[in-house]
Amino acid sequence: MPRALAVPFCLAVALAQAPPPAPLPSAAPPSAVAAQAGRSDRHRNDQLAKAIDDLQWRLALGDLAAVDKVRYTSLPPAKQPNPTAQGAGNPVIIPAYTFIPRKLDRSKKHPLIVFTHGGVHSNFASGSYVHIVRELLEQGYVVLAPEYRGSTGYGAGFYDLIDYGGREIDDVLEGRRWMIEQYSFLDPGRVGAIGWSHGGLISLLMIFRQPEAFAAAYAGVPVSDLVARMGYKSGAYRAIFSARGHIGKTAEEDVQEYLRRSPVSHVRNLATPLLIHTNTNDEDVNVLEVQRLIAALKAEGKKFEYRIYQNAPGGHAFNRIDTKLARESRAEIYAFLAQYLKPGQ
Repeated sequence: MPRALAVPFCLAVALAQAPPPAPLPSAAPPSAVAAQAGRSDRHRNDQLAKAIDDLQWRLALGDLAAVDKVRYTSLPPAKQPNPTAQGAGNPVIIPAYTFIPRKLDRSKKHPLIVFTHGGVHSNFASGSYVHIVRELLEQGYVVLAPEYRGSTGYGAGFYDLIDYGGREIDDVLEGRRWMIEQYSFLDPGRVGAIGWSHGGLISLLMIFRQPEAFAAAYAGVPVSDLVARMGYKSGAYRAIFSARGHIGKTAEEDVQEYLRRSPVSHVRNLATPLLIHTNTNDEDVNVLEVQRLIAALKAEGKKFEYRIYQNAPGGHAFNRIDTKLARESRAEIYAFLAQYLKPGQ
């Protein structure tokens, strides 16, 4: 297919696959009709954007890696609105990107990086991560990037499955398991977990839950304490968590549930080499959250590495951008991971 026709074709496929908006009762007020229409349009646009981004990943990294989009199964939805409905309780199907270096010697064993995207509702967008994936591929890593439940670009139904700090962790762990089963050239003893922000939270909760599954982990500006976070975030942000289909209660109403979903509550389980970065001028994850995590790890006598950057330009994204400081910070991350994952060997 000529390259000039690829994007329109991709758009056409996404349009054809996009589910129709759910019907509203005939007596629904105009405001409800408008809200439903707006929600349907937003998800349809997200699906189109994701279809384009799937193509962009291949265009950006096709010279270096075999880029694929796979699907595997994870746990059923955390909440079942109608447990007796047809298909209720079925496993959730999780899409994921896989990146395998083209020059990889498949007769040898190689390390895997499980790279988890951030955002409450977001996705593994090329505009945010392509340069980091390229850097990892150039070092000889295979990379898996799961689009866990709640990610955008897969329709309203998938979006509404969000389970922040809950079954999304299982979604990423299942991706790790799938990769090891699928590819005999991957070394199960050399798997690393990395992520920033919400992705940092997922990486932390994975190594706290299954420390034997990972040889090393990096958590950049990680969400660390949801109780503290609810205290300084807006009402609109808090509403995402207390919505009926999600946690269903505010932090005030169920402190223990919010703590259960917070890395700071599970630091006693750390047994994996860990590097943490944070930044004092982070406009998203306030440094106090990560400082509480660091203090809790120290109180448990855990061995880990960390660095608190002082007002680093870029704020929340300080070491994911293209500055000299960002490149130096990522070089520190890669050097840490290489000690345990040994890429290129």
